[in-house]
Amino acid sequence: MYAMLLAGQTAAASALFWIVFPWFRKVITHIGEKHELQLSQHIAIMACAALLHGFYWSRLRWVPVVAPFQNVVLAHLCSFWSRVSFFFGGALFSTLFFRHLPELDALPSFGRFALGLFEIVTVLFALFCYSQDLERLAKALEEQPRR
Repeated sequence: MYAMLLAGQTAAASALFWIVFPWFRKVITHIGEKHELQLSQHIAIMACAALLHGFYWSRLRWVPVVAPFQNVVLAHLCSFWSRVSFFFGGALFSTLFFRHLPELDALPSFGRFALGLFEIVTVLFALFCYSQDLERLAKALEEQPRR
C-alpha cells in the first residue's frame, strides 16, 4: 500500500512539473512579457496538488513508512530527490514573485490575488509534503537493523 501511495504522489508531482515547466521556461526566456496560464492549466495544477495532498495525508494517517530493505545509496537518492522536488517549487515561487513584482503598482483585485496566493501556497505545500515523505523513506532505507 505504501508503494502505491508513494507512486501516486510521484505521478502527481511529475504531472505537476510536466504542466508547469513549459510555462516556467517561457517566463524565464521571455522576461518582461506577460504570460498567463489557461484556465485548464490552473485546473490541472490544482488537481495535481489535490492528488498530492490526498495521497500524502492518506499515507501519513494509515500507512507507516517501512523500508523493505536497507540501502544507503538508495536512501541518499531519495533524500536528493526530496530536495530537488522542493527546490523546483521554490524556484517557481521566486520566478512568479519577481516576474510580477514590477506590476505591484497596479494591484489585482482582492479575489484574483487571494486565488493566486491560494494556488501557489497549495502547490508549494503539496511539494513540501511530498519531499517530507521522500525524506521519511530515505531515513527508513538508511536505518541499520537493531541487534
